[in-house]
Amino acid sequence: MRFTKMHGCGNDYVYVNCFEETVSDPSSLAVKLADRHYGIGGDGLILIEPSDKADAYMHMFNLDGSEGNMCGNGIRCVAKYISDHGIVPADRDTVTVDTKSGVKTIDLTKENGKVASATVDMGVARPDSEMPEKITVAGMDLLFYGIDLGNPHAVYFLEDNDVLMSTIEKYGDLLPSLPLEKIGPAFESHPRFPDKVNSEFIDIVSRQEVNFRVWERGSGETLACGTGASAAAAAGFLAGKLDSEVLIHLVGGDLRIRYDEESGHCFMTGPATEVFSGDIDPDEL
Repeated sequence: MRFTKMHGCGNDYVYVNCFEETVSDPSSLAVKLADRHYGIGGDGLILIEPSDKADAYMHMFNLDGSEGNMCGNGIRCVAKYISDHGIVPADRDTVTVDTKSGVKTIDLTKENGKVASATVDMGVARPDSEMPEKITVAGMDLLFYGIDLGNPHAVYFLEDNDVLMSTIEKYGDLLPSLPLEKIGPAFESHPRFPDKVNSEFIDIVSRQEVNFRVWERGSGETLACGTGASAAAAAGFLAGKLDSEVLIHLVGGDLRIRYDEESGHCFMTGPATEVFSGDIDPDEL
């Protein structure tokens, strides 16, 4: 089976071109291929499949084999793949990708004939909590903003949640010192979220700039999350904390998010990188 390793801001997946390949059990394959010691390594598996609604369909599976609805960093890489590898004509500057959250439109920015970055219309950011809502996680009374962007998100602004300081065991910058590896599972599996949830932790630098960490359902902490960054920007704007366009510093790189107040849509701009390709026999893993 031919595969390609790609990432957006360090949010890395194994991609399989299902215009040419057939995958019979993607959930179990995701677990095998994403293993960083015994497989290729990544945050999951993304299948690039034919679609009767768009240029391609993005079928996404998390590190634990669970199926995801949408991946902002992943969809930029899918757009790059179908452009760079000839699934769509090379002169196209806009492509469409279908997902479980609907068809997304992606504008491409190219360098030397290859896609370097992309802007994705992430769709409407829908609040699905009180703004903010109270919650108790791991014994801490907190405030979060619930935003649905195809995936469920709970956004925690550190300025609202001083109690998170109590989780820090040593001095240092608040956000990097947050022990997500210890407390992340409690946020992901909280009974408030029956389908689990992506949890974003936001340190506001200014109204146009924030620092960001994320604990993703099914994958744990990742270096970046495009839907999470978009949810954070939308929550910050709706809460009166942020302007409509924000630079978000993720662990793996930067994304720029624009929230359109009139439509409620989020537009995400960031890089897409192809790392390498190869062949693997899944039966030998």
